Amino acid sequence: MSDLFKETNSARTDFCVINTNSMKAYTIFDVRSITDEQGMHQYRQQVMETVEEHGGRYVAIGGPLEVIEGKETPVFPVIIEFPDTNAARSWYTSPRYSGLKELRKRSAETHAYLLQSILP
Repeated sequence: MSDLFKETNSARTDFCVINTNSMKAYTIFDVRSITDEQGMHQYRQQVMETVEEHGGRYVAIGGPLEVIEGKETPVFPVIIEFPDTNAARSWYTSPRYSGLKELRKRSAETHAYLLQSILP
C-alpha cells in the first residue's frame, strides 16, 4: 500500500485514512453574485497578499467553465492552493484575513470549500 494511505482499526474498515502530513489543500470559492462592486474591488486589491503570507497561490480565477456532468453550475470559481490544510485554515482564520472575509461576505454571495488533496 502506498505511503499516501495508512490502514486503521476503525469501525469503518472499508475505508483508508489519508496520511495528511504533506498533502496540498485547496480553498475553492464560487462567487455566485456580487452585491457591492466597490467592496469586492477592495477585497481583490488586498486578499492576494494575505494568501501569499500563508504559502498560498491562486491556481484559477474564473474563466470559461463547462459543466460536463451534473446540474450544479458554478458561477465564478476561484481556487487557491496551500501547502496543507493547516496553512489553508491558518489563512482563513487569520486576523489579517478576518476583516477581508467579512468585506467579501457583505459584498458578494459566495460558497466556500476546503479540499484536501490525496496526492502530495
